[in-house]
Amino acid sequence: MDITADTTPQELAATRERLRVAWQAHKPDLAQRRRDLSRLRDAFRAAVPAMDAAIRADFGHRSKHENLISEAMVTLTEIDHALRHLRRWTRPQRVAVGWKLWPASAELRHEPVGVVGIIAPWNYPVNLALVPLVSAIAAGNHVYLKPSEHTPRTSAWLRQLLADVFPTDRVAVALGDSEVGAAFAALPFDHLLFTGSTAVGRKVMATAAPNLTPVTLELGGKAPAVVCADFPIGTAAARIATGKWFNAGQTCIGVDYVLVDAARRDALVHALVHELRQRYGPDFVHTDAYTRVINESQFRRLQGYLADARERGHTVIEPFADAAHRHAALIEDEHLFPPALVIEPAADSDVMRHEIFGPILPVLSYQNLDEAIARINALERPLALYPFSNDQRRIDHILANALAGGVTVNDTLLHFGAHSLPFGGIGASGIGAIHGRHGFETFSKALPVLRQRRFAASDWLKPPYRGPIDRMIRWLSK
Repeated sequence: MDITADTTPQELAATRERLRVAWQAHKPDLAQRRRDLSRLRDAFRAAVPAMDAAIRADFGHRSKHENLISEAMVTLTEIDHALRHLRRWTRPQRVAVGWKLWPASAELRHEPVGVVGIIAPWNYPVNLALVPLVSAIAAGNHVYLKPSEHTPRTSAWLRQLLADVFPTDRVAVALGDSEVGAAFAALPFDHLLFTGSTAVGRKVMATAAPNLTPVTLELGGKAPAVVCADFPIGTAAARIATGKWFNAGQTCIGVDYVLVDAARRDALVHALVHELRQRYGPDFVHTDAYTRVINESQFRRLQGYLADARERGHTVIEPFADAAHRHAALIEDEHLFPPALVIEPAADSDVMRHEIFGPILPVLSYQNLDEAIARINALERPLALYPFSNDQRRIDHILANALAGGVTVNDTLLHFGAHSLPFGGIGASGIGAIHGRHGFETFSKALPVLRQRRFAASDWLKPPYRGPIDRMIRWLSK
């Protein structure tokens, strides 16, 4: 098999059908699912060095530590979590039926749905492909995966990894450009998960609609951090810096902009600049810790955002401007985008109208907490929200009045790593959830089952309605 060969649109339907026929012939039982996940774990661990090399090559350069934390560690812990809890997840759950249906009993069973399609993005090309795949396999499905065309080496690595673990009629991988992706989304899957931008998510949902394919959309949006007046500026800056510049800001739940009490805005800006210089050094172009922007198109888009801010007269702070000037050619060639802060951008500026998805951070001030909440609510609901306060009343006020897909209080990003929490958006930031039991249930059918006994309530549901039914009717008629 040529692991780099693109999939033709004609192959897509045949592969989906092969997966479907095999699933109908032998639906994976609990033992099979556990064996599959264990084999995947072993193969993945052995292939981590090759994964790291593939991702680095696709990005031009990406921090090895970021690869190991965000791709390897998250994926392995998701597999471990599923293996630890799968027996309990698959066990039927007893449900009360109430006295009216006595002596019947009821249960809820989680049954696999069939063939699950997964469309994965480029920003975390392994994690966001394999984490939902783990949930789909745990739920007893077969899987057809479409990784991103923007990370071709990593996509080829994924194809080889999964071919080494699974039969081709249990898990398959499609490679190709946006045309292949559109044809993939149009297949009659039993469930389809897409991770990516809101704009493309709308197209995927529309494409899946003629087949009435159930969809889970993991999208994005402008995730805010809100620094309350009681929270230490230095601590907030350190944690926001991690949430913003990890993976050079190319994170769907990364901090998109910061709201801080007006009296401490400049102090926060100073602390953020200090964090950047501490992390990446004075000549940051030579650090191994800073990831490149994925491609030319994304690089130019980000340059356009800064150009718009400057044209509007906004203050743009670039802590590494001197180094960037000295190494201008390298920055262009490697798509090395220096971190930048935009101070008090207007609501209609590019950095506030669009999800930034890069290393530019707008910093805005507010006079009171309600003003900050109003700014958040003026935009579409984000995938993540990061309130910083040691006052529980302030935290509760923010959470009660600004709705997001997920929240980490007094830190950033970390709720993604909590496998017992659902991960998903709301509205423009997504539909449905993955991770742990929630991912297992996403790719299952919650099947309600009512079991009758030798004597049943329905024995009385016939004219002339005597006995218990007659007494119930007279009671309701009072």
